[in-house]
Amino acid sequence: MADAKAQLNPRTEHYEFLGPLGALFITIGVPATTYALYFGCSETSGGCPPALDTIQPTVVAAVSNPDWWKSLWDTKAAIMYLAWYAFCVVAWLVLPGDWIEGTLVRDGTKKQYKINAFPTFLLSMGVVAGLIWQFGAHSLTFIYEHWVGLITASLAMSVFQGLVCYISSFFGKKLLALGGNTGNLIYDFFIGRELNPSIGSFDLKSFNELRPGLILWALIDIAAACEQAVRRGGNPTDSMMLVVFFQLLYVADGLYNEPAIFTTMDITTDGFGFMLAVGDLTWVPFVYSLQARYLVFHQLELGPVWTAVIVLVNFTGYYIFRVANSEKNDFRNGKNPKNLHYMDTKRGTKLLTSGWWGFCRHPNYLGDLLMALAWSLPTGFETPVTYFYVGYFTVLLIHRQLRDEEHCEKKYGEDWKTYKKIVRWRLVPGLY
Repeated sequence: MADAKAQLNPRTEHYEFLGPLGALFITIGVPATTYALYFGCSETSGGCPPALDTIQPTVVAAVSNPDWWKSLWDTKAAIMYLAWYAFCVVAWLVLPGDWIEGTLVRDGTKKQYKINAFPTFLLSMGVVAGLIWQFGAHSLTFIYEHWVGLITASLAMSVFQGLVCYISSFFGKKLLALGGNTGNLIYDFFIGRELNPSIGSFDLKSFNELRPGLILWALIDIAAACEQAVRRGGNPTDSMMLVVFFQLLYVADGLYNEPAIFTTMDITTDGFGFMLAVGDLTWVPFVYSLQARYLVFHQLELGPVWTAVIVLVNFTGYYIFRVANSEKNDFRNGKNPKNLHYMDTKRGTKLLTSGWWGFCRHPNYLGDLLMALAWSLPTGFETPVTYFYVGYFTVLLIHRQLRDEEHCEKKYGEDWKTYKKIVRWRLVPGLY
């Protein structure tokens, strides 16, 4: 029995993210950066970013004051966040949705997933629309007012889930992630030890991936627009409307195409630990909404020309992102409506070599980056902080691309080398 378990869950011998020290750095760095982006770019911080000669004394004075640390906790915000998370769980339970099979995992099973993220989004938007219609824009400004407390509540939920999933992975017949069984507490807590933590048919990883954080991002954007509208005594600026529209479209697209996530590395390969929990629940809603929050207190009117340019950038990226993903998903499901070229591999699988996937190896990432740029352009050029997302996302996607290609090289061997000669560019043709 022990030998069979060891064969199914072998000890991990290869670290990612520079090992335990890197995992510890990110575990501390992600929350610290989330708070820093708020306090370093807000209407009360003295600028965005504040002047260099004021940053150090301000930071020292704050972190050395126990009252400042206490101010990060907001009981009302914690209750609101728990209510929101509970709403998402109840929506998963009661809203109708198809059940689909995930990919085959190494214990010979296929996990069943309930598909109703998009109905949850529509229900959420319906409730929000009803509140605004009945009570006005004031009804959502509480999200902006309790921003820091909501960050803290989401971090508490992330730590709680990471710890519970790590501890529970040692009990029962659990399928562990091949990359999360090193025996090092810090690293395994961060990367995720169990592959698919579940309570009955409720899969925690896929639930967090698409529901509480992603939909909250949309709600935060709408709340920022409401806050700006209240301050202006009228409608939001065109820059705010662009950011909200672009990001809600992105969220809606991801939720509508929910089945596509079940072939991603997050679901098929990575365990569920603090890394995915804090990324889904804290980083996505509170960092990705930076542009909308900035525009609350730095209001810009772009005019029709700049608006048209930014719309063109966004929809160019969206077109590449959506068409590339559609080509990939069709091909994986045995369809090839465009008669795209491909190469056979010794594994019996096929690799696309034409269409957008002949243009570069990760065209969907290229589309993602163009959209990220379009989300920041409405904030103007007075501060680099609102372009943080573009820089971060570039690093994230390059890292993900390297991880993916390392996995493919192990999977396909010599065929992968042949494929790279056919599709030369990784992300941006002629550049990378």
